[in-house]
Order: sequence, then C-alpha cells, then structure tokens
Amino acid sequence: MNKIHHLNKGVKYMLIASFTFAIMGAFAKLASVHMSSLEVVFFRNIAGVILVGITVLKKPMQHQGGKPLLLFFRGFMGFVALLAFFYNIAHISLGDAMTYSKTSPIFTAIFAWLFLQEKLSVKSWIAIFIGFIGIVFITQPSGFGLSKYDWLGIFSGVGAALAYISVRELKQYYDTRAIVLSFMMVGTIGPVVLFLVSPYLNFPELDFMLGKFVMPQGVVWLYVIAMGLFATVSQVLMTKAYGETKAGIVGAVSYTNILFSIIVGLLLGDAFPSLLTSFGIFLIVVAGIMVARDK
Repeated sequence: MNKIHHLNKGVKYMLIASFTFAIMGAFAKLASVHMSSLEVVFFRNIAGVILVGITVLKKPMQHQGGKPLLLFFRGFMGFVALLAFFYNIAHISLGDAMTYSKTSPIFTAIFAWLFLQEKLSVKSWIAIFIGFIGIVFITQPSGFGLSKYDWLGIFSGVGAALAYISVRELKQYYDTRAIVLSFMMVGTIGPVVLFLVSPYLNFPELDFMLGKFVMPQGVVWLYVIAMGLFATVSQVLMTKAYGETKAGIVGAVSYTNILFSIIVGLLLGDAFPSLLTSFGIFLIVVAGIMVARDK
C-alpha cells in the first residue's frame, strides 16, 4: 500500500510538472513575439540564478570540487541546447519543439554507452532505432535535406543529452546546486556576451544565438516572470517526482509533456500535427518510455 502511495505521488508530481513545463513553453512563445530567443533564454536563466542563489545564501554549498572544465561543459551544453529549444518554440509548433527536446533520453542512452561504457540491452537498442524512425517521420527530409528547425530541434536533444551525461560524473564532486548554477550562470552571462557582439556579426543562419536586448514593456514583463516561475515550479516538481518513484516510471510519465504542449500550442494558434508528424511523435514517445523503463 505504501509503495502504491509513493508511486501515485511520484506520478502526480510528474504530471503536474509536465503541465507546468508546457505552460512555461507557452509564455516563452508569447515573449518571443516581442524579443529574440536569446533574450528569452537570458530571462529564463536569470530567474533561476536568483532563486538558486537565495538557497545557497541560506545553506552554503559543501562539495569536493575539482572538475571545473566538466562543470563549464555541462553549463555550456545546457545553454546552447536551450538556445536551440527556445528558438524552435518561437518558430515552430510548441508540440514539435517539445518533442524534439524529449529525444534527449534516446541520445543520453547512446552517449552513456559511448562515454560511460554503460551496457545497452537489446530492448534499448530497439528503442533507439524506433526513436530515430520517429525523428525521420517528424523531419520528413526531402531532396533538400533537413530544415534549420529540424537541425536545431535534434541539437536541442543532443545538447541536453550531453549535459545530462556530464551531470552523472559531476554529482560525485559537486553539490547539486553548483551543477544547476553552472548551467544557469553560463545561460545568463552567455547571452550578455552575445548581446554585445551581435551588432558586429552578420550571419542570418546564426540568428538563433544572436539578438539585441529589448527592455520588456507592459504585459511582456508578465510573460517573462511567468515563464521563470513556471520553469522553476516544474523543476522542483520534477525533482520531487524522481524522489518519490522509480526513475523509469517517472521518466515514462514525463512524456505527457508532449500531449500538454500540443494542446496548449493549439490554444495559441498552432496547427494540428499532420498524420506523419503525429506518427513520428508517437514513435519518439514509445522509444523514450522504453528507454526510461529499461533504466
């Protein structure tokens, strides 16, 4: 009975976390109408720096340290993956952007096999194959190859996976808050540097990481504050979910985020996914759940 209670709590936390993350995406999409995706990333991270910073002031961090380059790598990969993710949120449907980001568990399994010598079961290899078939159905490559949004979408999954892999190693050396701060600090300082150099760079293909700072006005402040708030709430609930129930079950439930994102996106005016795209989303969800359950 106690097991069922913990299971239900974990599932409940992750369901709410998936919903609040979809709402965060909605506010990011609304904010993107008024500012560059680079600025959206800046506000997303500065809110996190302030909130995590307050916890550090209340309870100082205690850790061994000694891996500064890996810590920076985690922060950098998380930052560039987030740039790609928020750029796609601004330019394609919310459901598609979220689906691309949810390919990260598939890439994480591959990188863990490559870099951490983790064994992959036959089930995991089948899941990875299914996941890649799903990506093909979503991208629907033509004779011209993949679109910019497809490449950025795939990279948002790859970048997040590399960041997650580095976290596994960093957890042995650093306080969890130090690892989170490495990501948020790079994600706050990085945009400031890019704001400064953007006027001197003329590369339209790099517009996902370039932009000028525009001070939010009126309702836009509501969008960026709400985005930061819902992102933080989602993060806290996700952490609670993994603390209550087996990671495989929680990871599987996290894919409800795609469904919530499609619904929220439709309310914002996104087109309903085509039959081929829907099938691709379904395959990625199946693959992600298989990988999560196998772990």
